[in-house]
Amino acid sequence: MFKAYSNDDDVLNIQGDALTVSNGTTRVVVNGTLDITKDKRGLKAALALKEAIDGIVAALQAEAHLPDQVKEEPDAKPGVIDNPF
Repeated sequence: MFKAYSNDDDVLNIQGDALTVSNGTTRVVVNGTLDITKDKRGLKAALALKEAIDGIVAALQAEAHLPDQVKEEPDAKPGVIDNPF
């Protein structure tokens, strides 16, 4: 089960990997394109998306002291590695 903001590891995939919801302790990232078709597959996708969004909203509402904005983390400086070839 996807629990928003609980760790930096979980990824929820909807319709294969058409839409991914990546967990983080300070942010949840939603990537992709999701076609919600008017059929059972579309309903399943819509319900999965709704469950993810409902979990995100519940986690945010449960926080007593939300900051106005989280600190933006700078991109990690690229390291230099030896060419393996």
